[in-house]
Amino acid sequence: MNDLLYVIKANTPVEEIKRQLNENPNIKFVSLVGIDMAGNDTDEKIPVGIFLKDAEDFYAGRAVQTDGSSVVLTGIATLNNAKVDMPIDPSVNWFVDYNMENYDEETGKPIGTLRIPAFLLHEGKRVDSRSVLTDTLSFVKAELLKLFRERPQIAALPVSGDEIADIEFTSATELEFWVKTPLEEANIEEMSASQVMQEQYWERTHGAVRTALETCVLELDKYGLCVEMGHKEVGGLKAQIDESGRMLHVCEQIEIDWRFAEALQAADNEVMVRTIVREIFRNMGLEVSFKAKPMIGLAGNGEHTHIGMAAVLKNGKKINLFAAADQKKDFMSAIGYGAIMGLLKNYEVINPFVSATNDSLNRLKPGFEAPVCIVTSFGENPELPSRNRTILAGLIRDINNPFATRFELRACNPYTNTYLALAAVYSAVLDGIKAAVYHTTDELLREISKNAGDGGFYLERERAYRSEKDVFEDYTAEERDKLFGKPPATVWENMQNFSLYPEKKNVIVAGGALRDEIIDAFCAGALLRWKTELIARIIPENRDVVRAAKELAGTITTDKDAHDWQTINNLRIELAKDSIDEKSLFTRIIDALESGDFAEASALQVEMYDKVEKLKALYDAYKKNMI
Repeated sequence: MNDLLYVIKANTPVEEIKRQLNENPNIKFVSLVGIDMAGNDTDEKIPVGIFLKDAEDFYAGRAVQTDGSSVVLTGIATLNNAKVDMPIDPSVNWFVDYNMENYDEETGKPIGTLRIPAFLLHEGKRVDSRSVLTDTLSFVKAELLKLFRERPQIAALPVSGDEIADIEFTSATELEFWVKTPLEEANIEEMSASQVMQEQYWERTHGAVRTALETCVLELDKYGLCVEMGHKEVGGLKAQIDESGRMLHVCEQIEIDWRFAEALQAADNEVMVRTIVREIFRNMGLEVSFKAKPMIGLAGNGEHTHIGMAAVLKNGKKINLFAAADQKKDFMSAIGYGAIMGLLKNYEVINPFVSATNDSLNRLKPGFEAPVCIVTSFGENPELPSRNRTILAGLIRDINNPFATRFELRACNPYTNTYLALAAVYSAVLDGIKAAVYHTTDELLREISKNAGDGGFYLERERAYRSEKDVFEDYTAEERDKLFGKPPATVWENMQNFSLYPEKKNVIVAGGALRDEIIDAFCAGALLRWKTELIARIIPENRDVVRAAKELAGTITTDKDAHDWQTINNLRIELAKDSIDEKSLFTRIIDALESGDFAEASALQVEMYDKVEKLKALYDAYKKNMI
């Protein structure tokens, strides 16, 4: 098992790839991995012999086509025009996915599938998430090099612009996920108490969870991902042990972190990590959920996304473009200030890519350390870096290590389309840098630290963008909305930002990759999933909540019990029961969605969430009063 082939390195020549595959006959298949607008990865089983025979055709995109109507390319690949070509991408690492339940008889090794990242072409144009990020980074790089070389002595640079040969974009994600015993229901109240008392965070793992976590860390390292840590997160309960020593009622939250990489490679790595983690835990008899908020009332799964940028000099040396020249004097460089200002100013049109599902927005509520406000934090002074966990995008730095300076976007979740999110982020970063490079770091610090109502040369007058306070505890909801902008409550509201902020949309479409066609396809797909999930999942689940709230008969009842039940039953009727003269809230939402009145459906969805949570709380109190 130690001599399995796990990675074919980026830019490996075709003949060397053939040689490696011929030397590893247990690798039976290749699979081309394209990423659609929803972040889904394609997968198929192509016999490796076909790839070896037609490798040149694969490289040219002639060998594999797919039905584009079967993936999320809404409005692009339609039923009457669905053909999509899949040229492969040799510029990144190719990973081998092993099936540990199916072994090759001749070699005694597990059957492998070489997963080859690919682009999706429709009518000759690239229409997939990977190509959007690839092409966006090419544009941002060209613009930055042009900016630096036109003004080679620009004050924002620690070197002359003429010395810069290349720009590197680095990123890192992490993975939080819930692990549970299949088909078992979680005790939300008990786990909520455990979470508040911080009984689980950094606790020692046990049994099958420990074995699976350790296996993941070791296995991911074989792929060269340089895993830095695996540990328990804040959520969960201690499992129980039966008479035979088996663990029962497992429900725990886990996090795994690995090393940063070039932005496109980092996004590819994340897809592979999810695949491997899910399979390893499944083999241990455990179910994994990467949903942003798998259980309402408990901590959700975040995926903090780190953003960095470095200049590669002609002499081969690299410098962090965000790091301050004097780490004890400034928080960051002028380019760093520009980057964070660009991200914050344009976040309304980045947010749709970050949070595109009902599930993702369920996580982004005040509390639970989930960021809802467009605000950053640096620390009280450059010698005391901040770790304010209530803000959207934080500055991560180590005054003894300039290469550590980067930004952490905290709103992402494991199902955020990292490719599109990074494309939008780096487009916004470019916009901010272009405005910042003509200013000193002192001027830039004043700009981003300004009070709401104060004018500036780049940021919006009516908004504030920096706070060292606890955003949830030190501001009221009204103050947060006024200072930092009101966050969207539904998928519909989030997608509307592209229409509400046309000047910000122009920033992210400037490079041509995140063009209107792509944004329209992304929105159409997100709204179709929003509508379908509401009708087919969320409303039926809430209807079950209503039905489960039944009148109880205790041995002792009081007038309070009768009053409480009447209040509960009135709420049940309002939510779920139609009459001739009046429709229930559930029916009104469905009618609005079916008629295309998405604005009305969105408003009613918010009302439904509030009333269902109220119903749960009232019924819980009603039950507890029964004896």
